[in-house]
Amino acid sequence: MNDPLAVYEHLPNEEKARTSIKTYLTNTYGPQYQKTFLGALEAFFALEFPQLAGERARRAIVAAINDMVIKYFPETTHLRSGQTTWVSVAKDETSSYGKPITKTRLVPVIISLLTDDERQRRMHGTTLQIIKRDAVARICHEVDQQGGCITAAELALILKTTPSTIGKYIAHWQTEHDQLLPRRGTIHDIGPTLTHKKHICRLLFLDKKTVSETARITNHSPQAIHRYITNFRQVFICTQNKLSTTDIALATKLSQRLITEYQKLFQEYALTNDSFAQLLNSPNHKQNNP
Repeated sequence: MNDPLAVYEHLPNEEKARTSIKTYLTNTYGPQYQKTFLGALEAFFALEFPQLAGERARRAIVAAINDMVIKYFPETTHLRSGQTTWVSVAKDETSSYGKPITKTRLVPVIISLLTDDERQRRMHGTTLQIIKRDAVARICHEVDQQGGCITAAELALILKTTPSTIGKYIAHWQTEHDQLLPRRGTIHDIGPTLTHKKHICRLLFLDKKTVSETARITNHSPQAIHRYITNFRQVFICTQNKLSTTDIALATKLSQRLITEYQKLFQEYALTNDSFAQLLNSPNHKQNNP
């Protein structure tokens, strides 16, 4: 018996029709959805490395790669004229001797190859040498502010010159401004020079700056400053007690080259500071914390 007031939730064939439409849309447009970078990556792993992981794991790997692509290849529409992207070692990366770059954390940064100010300065006669020197300092600060740390070799590539020339620019700028530039050699305490160690020790032991003041001036962490204090004291006391360079190296776990450089530093300080000279020539002297 037909009920004139009956209300149907669905028409008799509606659910079947809905299922058919869904299947049609999936079959027709599903493949188009996969025709993307993510889809291509997923297919690449499935075809070339089927033993690597299951489908769910492959999708996680593909998503991680996609995130890295976005991070390391950002949109360039917001870059100003004269800017470019660069990949740098992370400023807060843990550094150790002999650690390869393949096991070192990297970060993408944006650097300015040329600024409007540099255009104007050149137009008004500023020499290229001065402009390049200041550009080195500017790039060091740019990278540092973005969580990276750059090397002299990288700066040499960017500015189409040699690392030794970059070293001269850095030394000149630091002398003129009485400030260390933030770069990988000073931040991660690596490289062949003692320039930053010398500057830090002078601030601490001759100028009597506090650890926090020295950290701010030299772009170092307080932990790094305390490490310099410890090394300086260890070599100083061993030198006072007439230990050989080899014995000091065994006692302090520092390289003989670094110990020799510290000892040269002691002699240099003794020439310009009477108190330090007396301390240097007073064996077994107990030092107070700075």
